[in-house]
Amino acid sequence: MKFERFIAVRYLTRRQGLFAFITTLIGVAGVSVGVAALITTLSVMNGFQTDIKDRVIGAQSHILIFGRMNEATYKKNIEAVERLPLVEAAAPHIYGQGIITYAGQSLGLIVRGLDPEQERKINTLADSVIEGSFTPDWEQDAPPPLVLGSELAANMGADVGDDVVLISPQSISTSAGMFPKMKKFRISGLLRTGYYEFDNTIAYTTLSHASDFLGLKQGTTGIAVKLHNINNAEKAAEQIRDVIGRGYSVRTFAQLNSTLYAALKLEKTMMFIILFLIIGVASLNIAGNLILLGTEKLRDIGIMRAMGASPQMIRKVFMWEAMVIAALGIVLGLLLAFLLCWIIAAFNIVELPGDIYYLTKVPVRIQLGDVLAVVGGSCLICFAAGLYPAVKASRVHPTDAIRYG
Repeated sequence: MKFERFIAVRYLTRRQGLFAFITTLIGVAGVSVGVAALITTLSVMNGFQTDIKDRVIGAQSHILIFGRMNEATYKKNIEAVERLPLVEAAAPHIYGQGIITYAGQSLGLIVRGLDPEQERKINTLADSVIEGSFTPDWEQDAPPPLVLGSELAANMGADVGDDVVLISPQSISTSAGMFPKMKKFRISGLLRTGYYEFDNTIAYTTLSHASDFLGLKQGTTGIAVKLHNINNAEKAAEQIRDVIGRGYSVRTFAQLNSTLYAALKLEKTMMFIILFLIIGVASLNIAGNLILLGTEKLRDIGIMRAMGASPQMIRKVFMWEAMVIAALGIVLGLLLAFLLCWIIAAFNIVELPGDIYYLTKVPVRIQLGDVLAVVGGSCLICFAAGLYPAVKASRVHPTDAIRYG
């Protein structure tokens, strides 16, 4: 063991006095609590963010292509897109606007047309159906099926089997003038994605009925794409633009939900900065502990200098002291953080209302990048805290230290 390291460990383990022991313990405990609080909080936030992203992507797809296409065009484009190596599957989709009326109530919404079989290839929307289905077994003369978001249905007081009327923004020209296009639908199912914006603003029907209602003549308003790896969304979007040509808008899931993702990222960043102040306070305890150590060991420092120890060696002794305290605190903090995350994930300590969050346990997701950032930041702060005491101790004159120590 090197001289500096040996002296640092000796000073840490063989200091006399209760006050010195308590200040050292506070330094270690402060770093431990800061690291544990930061990793636990970030892991819980990662769990919520991942859950939200999964719900949003599960109800959409990784990439959406917007632009009106007739039947022949969208089938040709789907074949071209699915030949790309980054693409797993593609399916047609229709997005339009309308007004739904039921029992004297009227609400604006988004009408989404889809092919239930092809939709299963690109997302998990079918798994979100909590009652009924997209393709009910009804008589032939029954109105077309319509699946509503659970929040939308609850707000209107509608349920499966009720008939509603959709009003299209397009008008029909008649001999009596222009009239809005209206069509009766029957609610065939209720759907809950867990994302309020979807559950309260979107109504789903089959591709053919949506096309007829919006006057697309069996065409679509675009194509939805699922990738093998979601992290390749930007690269895949560029390839899709080259394949389908101009006249279409290609948007990734991040672009479609940019406001949501930006808010989640900002929230996590601010929480990281705020909780990092705990470690900053702990580093001040370390600095105070080292200053006290320098005063306590003033004679020892003078003797080491008189025996040939350089100022650099004295600085290293104090820096080793700071990093040993930091290392103990970080290791204990990591163990405590992993224990807390396991307890939160395994036991229902904080019970969430299922009707609001659509989950009953707090989700936890530990990410290696967050752990490394916390550990690296903690080491850097503790290193900076030891600089001043180390420099101050190294500048002590041997004669004065022996005389007044």
